[in-house]
Amino acid sequence: MEKGNVLVIGNSGVGKSTLINGVLGNDYAKTGFGSTGVTDRLEIYESHSIPFRIIDTIGFEPSVFKEWKAINAVKSWSKQSIKEGRGDTKINVIWFCVEGTSRKFFPKAIKDVLKATKMWSSVPVIVVITKSYSVLEREENIQMVYDAIAAYKQYPINLKRVIPVVAQTYFINESTFVLPEGISELIAVTNELLPEGIQASEGDISTFQLKRKRTLSHGIVGVATTSAVVIGAVPIPFSDAAILGPIEVAEINAIVRIYGIPQDENAKQFISSIIEVGTVGVVAKTAISALKAIPGVNVGASVLNAMIAGSLVAAIGEGAIYAVEQVYTGKKDTNDLDWVKKVIESKLTSQFVEKFNDILRTSSEEGDLKSVAKNIIDLFLSEDK
Repeated sequence: MEKGNVLVIGNSGVGKSTLINGVLGNDYAKTGFGSTGVTDRLEIYESHSIPFRIIDTIGFEPSVFKEWKAINAVKSWSKQSIKEGRGDTKINVIWFCVEGTSRKFFPKAIKDVLKATKMWSSVPVIVVITKSYSVLEREENIQMVYDAIAAYKQYPINLKRVIPVVAQTYFINESTFVLPEGISELIAVTNELLPEGIQASEGDISTFQLKRKRTLSHGIVGVATTSAVVIGAVPIPFSDAAILGPIEVAEINAIVRIYGIPQDENAKQFISSIIEVGTVGVVAKTAISALKAIPGVNVGASVLNAMIAGSLVAAIGEGAIYAVEQVYTGKKDTNDLDWVKKVIESKLTSQFVEKFNDILRTSSEEGDLKSVAKNIIDLFLSEDK
């Protein structure tokens, strides 16, 4: 089985480094005492005797700057791990460390961990109650963790187990001490979860990459829509959408490049089908005629044309993102031309007219082209965000 990675995360001073040393059996990680913590950057450790690597993180601290630094260190590590050749840094299991002696489990700790590990939302989580010296309090602490996470409903946590741990011998006095406990269970449970975690991390990476491509594509559509608004406002005849052809070609080609669709003959015909429907197609011309028939209220002819042009390009962009994404995920193929034509046509039917009416209402009072473009972009792309 592929060797997985475990991310150790929690507040400073909670005992992450001591836990890592207890698991590895050697002083691989730096250890410290107190609430400041000792790890100032993420580091990865491994041992031949343990079937997974361990990634130590910067501890969360009350300081806003240090909290931001800790969260962004994990987020940066996560984004780097998706790059080619960095497969050994993907996160497959998360150890969320909570100090057992505190007897409290603050919502902020959950929030910080969720912010830092947002990319790995499907990865299994084990809450490790560190410094769990009191046997009598362990069950209470375990229930405390489950209750706190159940109460925090903003984001789901894929919690699998809560394990109390004593990472090293703790001396109460010369004759009384607490022996290490829970380490073997933690290793065993982590090992059991690794196959699920490896598969989950791959899914999380795919989801992250898809969202990133969609966000970049939204940016392309935004720029194209703004350009169309400016062109549409120029006082020239605007009888059809052919004048928008160059903008739409650039818009669609850019979206195709973002998703990495091979530029073969099928892809070229795929793109041509989108452009044909959105520029000189019957559906596009019908849509424009329907829009021009709507009373413009306080909007002048040039602004009305700007709204029509921007709305048309935004609708085509919205449809192109959906169509190309279906090809990217393997659900459709670039040779399915009838399907892609229907997708683009569906973006220019009655729902398109309804959206345009909303744009007309929200833009009639302002009228400036910048506001017009923003209203169009927000309305047409909000459903995909």
